[in-house]
Amino acid sequence: MKVPTELVGAHVSRTAFDQQVRISFTACDSGAGRRLDAELVIETDFTLSDTAGGRHALEPGSGTALAPVLGLFTATVTGVGVEGRGKLILDFDQGSRLTVAPHPGFESWNLTGEGVTPVLVGPGGEAHWHR
Repeated sequence: MKVPTELVGAHVSRTAFDQQVRISFTACDSGAGRRLDAELVIETDFTLSDTAGGRHALEPGSGTALAPVLGLFTATVTGVGVEGRGKLILDFDQGSRLTVAPHPGFESWNLTGEGVTPVLVGPGGEAHWHR
């Protein structure tokens, strides 16, 4: 699987919540229009470290408890990493970090859209990550 490094330089253009957490990313090239229009869907528990040093353990479908994710709106991705069998780590310009680990029994996260290679981390995670 390919680490989604295309997200570096993209900004969060939308957040949405239901039984999943959805984060949309957009990036434009100067004069060339959009280079990326993608959506990250988180389906299992995840963590968000905020700019004040707080660490939030979050669960999709938990309503107002997901409010810390709103702080990512307009933030720009500065780093993308995948560890182990699919632990996604996104760093943002304002100091936040989002982490989604694989789940043993469920799909944990997926990324789709224009300008990115689609990724789906299924139950137990995925092996053989490359840049």
